[in-house]
Amino acid sequence: MSFKTSEAAGYQSHYVDVDGLLTHYLESGNGRPLVLVHGGGAGADGWGNWSSCIARFATNFRVIVPDMPGFGRSAKPSPAVYPYDQASRNRHLAGFLTALNLRDVDLIGNSMGGATSLGLVIDHPEKVRRLVLMGSAGLAISNPNPELRARLTSYDHTHDGMRRLMRALGGPHFPIDEEMVAYRYALVSTPEARAAMDAVRGGKLTYDDAKISGVKTPTLVVGGKEDQVAVLARTYGYLELLPNSWGFVLPHVHHWVMMEAPEAFVAITTAFFNDQIFKVAV
Repeated sequence: MSFKTSEAAGYQSHYVDVDGLLTHYLESGNGRPLVLVHGGGAGADGWGNWSSCIARFATNFRVIVPDMPGFGRSAKPSPAVYPYDQASRNRHLAGFLTALNLRDVDLIGNSMGGATSLGLVIDHPEKVRRLVLMGSAGLAISNPNPELRARLTSYDHTHDGMRRLMRALGGPHFPIDEEMVAYRYALVSTPEARAAMDAVRGGKLTYDDAKISGVKTPTLVVGGKEDQVAVLARTYGYLELLPNSWGFVLPHVHHWVMMEAPEAFVAITTAFFNDQIFKVAV
């Protein structure tokens, strides 16, 4: 099935003001609130990252999918007035939940969105019931091949460059949909989006080990066994530091677990949130 826009798939856009930043989000389903936070790669947004999972999750949850500042259809203030650092993303996510009167949510964060979700739990543990970190930034584990990681995450603001980036992050078995390439390329092609993307690059995405180990929220750590960005050692590092954590590693999967293996990802995370497999007694 080819990639569709959120409108073509039948979803309505919503906007909310979060501390002066107009923030776009999608919503679907009923039940306990589940918030999905996208990663920070070029052209990323809530729909592009989570379109394979939203309908599946919506059979059990009220699914809420925001675009972070500088991404998707959310505000893209000039880096001269907005720092685009991790602390700002953490505050924005907390403000987003407050603006929608959400508390005690289930939360999934991918890559930079994982670092943001983790930062929210560090600062506001009362806002999150259970947490999933998928291919998550946040923990300072050295990549054994930093040159490879730099190549995998680089983007030269061209259409071909977007295709190469998607191939690198999704791995050799991930089918490249040209409509999705065009969608992501368009999202990051405006001057405002480019300036925001450049400001995001190179920012610190990690927390001290002591802050991570202080998180008591039940957490499922999910990783792709072949992920060359959030390497497997980081998944294991989270499991060592987080006292109330479980792990799930998928073979033959790279950085985009939710797109490469959506059925398995939704099944295992739903089981975690519903206490079907993972018995949470903390």
